[in-house]
Amino acid sequence: MDRLWVGTRKGLFRFVTDGKGWRQDGSPAFLAAPVSQLLEDKRDGAIYVALNHGHFGCKLHRSDDSGQNWTELPCPAYPASDAPDAPALEMIWALTPAGADRPGGLWAGTLPGGLFHSADRGESWRLVESLWDVPQRAKWFGGGYDHPGIHSILVDPRKSDRIVLGVSCGGVWLSEDGGATWQQGGHGLRADFLPPDQATDPTSQDPHLIAHSAADPDRIWCQHHCGIFSSKDGGRTFAEHSANARPSAFGFAVAVHPARPDHAWFAPGVKDECRVPVDGRLVVTRTTDGGATFDVLWAGLPQENAYDLIYRHALVVDDSGERLAIGSTTGNLWTSADGGESWSLVSANLPPIAQLAFA
Repeated sequence: MDRLWVGTRKGLFRFVTDGKGWRQDGSPAFLAAPVSQLLEDKRDGAIYVALNHGHFGCKLHRSDDSGQNWTELPCPAYPASDAPDAPALEMIWALTPAGADRPGGLWAGTLPGGLFHSADRGESWRLVESLWDVPQRAKWFGGGYDHPGIHSILVDPRKSDRIVLGVSCGGVWLSEDGGATWQQGGHGLRADFLPPDQATDPTSQDPHLIAHSAADPDRIWCQHHCGIFSSKDGGRTFAEHSANARPSAFGFAVAVHPARPDHAWFAPGVKDECRVPVDGRLVVTRTTDGGATFDVLWAGLPQENAYDLIYRHALVVDDSGERLAIGSTTGNLWTSADGGESWSLVSANLPPIAQLAFA
């Protein structure tokens, strides 16, 4: 059976299908604990779940038997310090395999804007000080959180040393040498929340999520706080496509077809203080021509009185490029088997959904 992992504010749920519809499989893991990140590692089948217990702090767990049993792992940790403003882990916001040629290697992105690496399946972690010490960090700031955070980590499947990061609010960062050195990317992104003379400064941009296509990792799509952008040079420069996006170019999520780099999906909404679907109609938008045009897909989604917001990690596409899933802040879960043309409601009774992942 195929699996879909659903990370929520109240635990990790597993849904399965035999081709005749999705159903919840068993009881949730970590019931009542907020899931901030999850990863099923295709290299060895391990499942990683990061939890944010708030008052009790962050926790990290790994399962080697499809979620039947879990082992607690150490969380990434910042160096100990008595300084009043010393950084401390607030949330694990991204987990990504370090490459097919690096078994056991993992990258983790966190609040407050630190990148960590593990070479042993999460048994130990080290802070990537080369990124922590970039002078541009002085211009980073929090978006929806008090501190900046790394939510997107892209590893080039052709060369594992090539890494692209998305930071809110710190822009796009590139490494060609496995994180030893870093360069500022994201030139061409535009932030209308900054003073006009700083609007195109790449160091203070708010990419809500970046994603690439396995077929062409240099083709990167960005759902930005201020629009939709794409890059053809691995994140160094971006072109904007917001003018063609309807009903809105604002959103948090983006998913890219694994075999068609010009083919991407978005979940639009009303920006800033509202953050709900435009006109109460939940839709998914799709471009199949590199952002020249956008289709508005709505069949099977609520078209009135809808208040579902799709978070940055809650719109996903599987390896076929045809099956998608979206999960919302109101606990609704939908799937599509035809590239988003039509949607089926899987559950309307889940806690708020933060992340989805096809197994």
